[in-house]
Amino acid sequence: MANIGHLINGKTVVESSTRRQSIFNPATGEISGEVSLASKNTVEEAIAAAEVAFPAWRNTAVGKRAAVMFRFKELLEKNAPLICELIGAEHGKIAHDAEGELKRGIENVEYACGIAELLKGEHSKNAGPGIDCWSEFQPLGVVAGITPFNFPAMVPLWMYPMAIACGNSFILKPSERDPSSTLFIAELLHEAGLPHGVMNVVNGDKEAVDTLLTDKRVSAISFVGSTAIAEYIYTTATANGKRCQALGGAKNHAIVMPDADVDNAVNQLLGAAFGSSGERCMALSVAVAVGDKVADELIEKMQLAMKPLKVGAATDNNNDFGPLITREHQQKVVGYINSCESDGANVVVDGRNPAVPGHEDGFFVGATLIDHVKASMVSYQEEIFGPVLQVIRVANMDKAMQLINDHEYGNGTCIFTRDGEAARYFSDNIKVGMVGINVPLPVPVSYHSFGGWKRSLFGDLFAYGPDAVRFYTRRKTITQRWPSSGVREGVSFAFPS
Repeated sequence: MANIGHLINGKTVVESSTRRQSIFNPATGEISGEVSLASKNTVEEAIAAAEVAFPAWRNTAVGKRAAVMFRFKELLEKNAPLICELIGAEHGKIAHDAEGELKRGIENVEYACGIAELLKGEHSKNAGPGIDCWSEFQPLGVVAGITPFNFPAMVPLWMYPMAIACGNSFILKPSERDPSSTLFIAELLHEAGLPHGVMNVVNGDKEAVDTLLTDKRVSAISFVGSTAIAEYIYTTATANGKRCQALGGAKNHAIVMPDADVDNAVNQLLGAAFGSSGERCMALSVAVAVGDKVADELIEKMQLAMKPLKVGAATDNNNDFGPLITREHQQKVVGYINSCESDGANVVVDGRNPAVPGHEDGFFVGATLIDHVKASMVSYQEEIFGPVLQVIRVANMDKAMQLINDHEYGNGTCIFTRDGEAARYFSDNIKVGMVGINVPLPVPVSYHSFGGWKRSLFGDLFAYGPDAVRFYTRRKTITQRWPSSGVREGVSFAFPS
């Protein structure tokens, strides 16, 4: 049975403490290993290692920092099959889904490879008489990331490649539920030539998180997870003088207009709602049908399209999606379906008791479709984070948009339509951070930035892309003049102009 520790100063550290947590194979329900939960002292050891490593790494030529990222990218591609296997064993994600996750993570490493260009500042010669002015972007120091279980490869790769390429040292606190792939990927950085101490990984719980949030040596915190925790992370980090970006939960809507290509919308909704068992912050969990006619057509075609969907173990690549992460979360998702039904909605396709031969003890919920959902229902107001698609019927586009704009979350949304005017109006006026036009999962590519509005994001800067350069650096502006030799200048008390 695997015994997972930490990566500190280039070495694997396994604490002798009895503070450990079981790791499960969610397809079987069996314990596959244990992870050591870092104590405050262990986290402080990682911070100290990062602090010692920072000065030399900060002053390493930017081209050499980029070269590490180029080698890291090659190692990720070379080891992709093993990484996907590790993800599947602990998260339950099917191989084709894990491959997609890893590819999107590698795209962020590719973006970090261009750091020499991205760190260029501005320069103005003769801004005044013989005066030059320029800005540069300097690293913050020791920075940290706290990442969720649902993307153990991709989300950490949103953070530390850019942070490290900018010249910072980094401490990662990944999810303790599926740590193996995250830890293995971090070890590849050392194989790529990263000096010890620049990248450290501590597995842990609230004790580890609170240590990172309160230690004065940590300059910035990046977080992805639930909204309640995101708000706690943000308020605690900023109260302790840290820069913070905390990405929270979501309730992503897709408006299906009367003129939409419903067949295309159905195909897109299948993957967007049920892919990765709906355990995505960008999962489309609500279809807003404009008019009963399109709603009836959507329900009819979704029912037919959902019949062949296969839920099962990660070991079978023919499965469409896998189990949920824990038994507790499986029961929570089933509870949302129960409450929706109790509140008067119609469970059209019921995934509460899926048959998965040979994996009867796995944490499975099948694809579920629920019609006649109301905005007052708890299952609509809260993030389900499971393979459940709810359908709400509205009379017109304005009511559909009001429904989305009134929700506390504003992460992602999309509209299915053939009407360019409607699409333009929607994208311009919807209060959501990431918008798709006939694109159900509008996750930005690596050279744009990812983030939501309202209670889906705490902080001013999005994740990865151009915002990452700004988040992981501090601007410094320098004004310079060299007076002519032997020339005595007079005193001036006026403000310089």
